[in-house]
Amino acid sequence: MHYYAPCPRGLERLLADELEQLGAQAVLAGEGGVAFEGHVDLMYAVNLHSRYASRILLQLDERAYRNEADLYRLATRIDWPSLFDVSRTIKVNVTAQHSGLRSIDFVALKIKDAICDVFRTINDERPSVDTHNPDIRIQVFLTDRLATLYIDTSGEPLFKRGYRLDSGEAPLRENLAAGLLGLAGWHGDRPLFDPMCGSGTFLIEAAQIALGLAPGRLRNFGFEKLFAFDAAAWADCKARAEAAIKTDLPFPITGSDRDLQAVDIALRNIEAAGLQGKIKVQVGDVLLAQAPATEGVLITNPPYGVRLEEQEQLSEFYPQLGDALKQRFTGWNSYLLTADLRLPKLIRLNATKRIPVYNGALDCRLYEFKVVAGSNRQS
Repeated sequence: MHYYAPCPRGLERLLADELEQLGAQAVLAGEGGVAFEGHVDLMYAVNLHSRYASRILLQLDERAYRNEADLYRLATRIDWPSLFDVSRTIKVNVTAQHSGLRSIDFVALKIKDAICDVFRTINDERPSVDTHNPDIRIQVFLTDRLATLYIDTSGEPLFKRGYRLDSGEAPLRENLAAGLLGLAGWHGDRPLFDPMCGSGTFLIEAAQIALGLAPGRLRNFGFEKLFAFDAAAWADCKARAEAAIKTDLPFPITGSDRDLQAVDIALRNIEAAGLQGKIKVQVGDVLLAQAPATEGVLITNPPYGVRLEEQEQLSEFYPQLGDALKQRFTGWNSYLLTADLRLPKLIRLNATKRIPVYNGALDCRLYEFKVVAGSNRQS
């Protein structure tokens, strides 16, 4: 079977490596996702274990098209009643790059009509549409000449791990946080500290990595609503994942935030993830933070201003942050994610890496600063 796994831009190589480790074949990384092949058992494992993918889409067909009528015919070629029951609700999503068609909403309507017509022809019934919480999600991807039709095996996006009770303000998606940890080279082998932890996403994802916890263990998936669902194979997949879990963290994972409400949210999310007692979080100002160990990885998502007054405040904050890192985090590798490309200049530390990555539509950089004794300050 042919699959496609979209992911945050900048994580494609990480995702490709992860898929190969899980046993995927014909792995091909592109912009914004990775194509691969494998049997249905692999699809179960990837949904359960992937830290970086946003969805796992099963390809149903791909053909050239010129207009909406061609797309309608494409969808009527699929034996939809063999895939799911007519009682299941559906939703059609369409994305396009360089397509000459005017309205992707009209395309979605034509695909939906085709699916319903196929059902009606066979058993005189049609599935209902649910745009908010559908049982079955159908995805259509259009280029200038090709249309690819997928069924979404994940259901809810994979970054929805099932532990986030509250997100606070401007949270990172979980798969992006896990990807940033991967880009930083952190695999649970050193202490980790987030001094602006917000709702605790970096901390929870890090603990799951270190303990070998499958990121999908707390949630359900779209493939469970398909006729081809093999309950025994899925139970075996989950049992093997459960058997691989470690009991203790080899190195401490800690965080802080100056916002008491954010710390409270982080603690509740940590408890919902089943990680209470594994992660230490406290109220604290990043500019006064003390290193919790002699060396480790500091990773955080500092604020980046949109309005002019916010940018002026950050122009004062970044040099102070550089001072704090230099004074109290010697021996640590620090990673800062930001869309504010002024940061390296204002923080006055030499960035040893500048890794492009997207936070949604925001073009960001993950900056690495190796804080060493002596001076690595820019004049």
